[in-house]
Amino acid sequence: MRLTESEWQIMNALWKNHPATAREVADELPDDVDWAYTTIKTMLTRLAAKNAVKEHKRGNMSVYEPLVTREQARRKALRSFLDQAFDGAVGPFLHFLAADKKLTPKQRQQLKQALREEESKSRGKK
Repeated sequence: MRLTESEWQIMNALWKNHPATAREVADELPDDVDWAYTTIKTMLTRLAAKNAVKEHKRGNMSVYEPLVTREQARRKALRSFLDQAFDGAVGPFLHFLAADKKLTPKQRQQLKQALREEESKSRGKK
């Protein structure tokens, strides 16, 4: 399942507040997003077809819930990005990220810390 930029905005709104109607989703969208109600409904229908959200009826209203977690969606998006930009290899991506001149010292430290924590977890499982 690959999400478009617009679908990410809908999913972020649903992850913040669910279950939700299309109107409630609209209320959770950023202020600069000015989509028609029908556009939101169309995107929710597409997300349901992708099995990203579940639609059920509450009276005569459709209510939506995410079927994937934010973490699952991020993992899928990252895997897709790695496959496209780095031939699926994580090592070159991490090297590219670490060499990025726009990475602040704090962000570099956070990256190192995250890697250390994951390594500790991996050792603990063995």
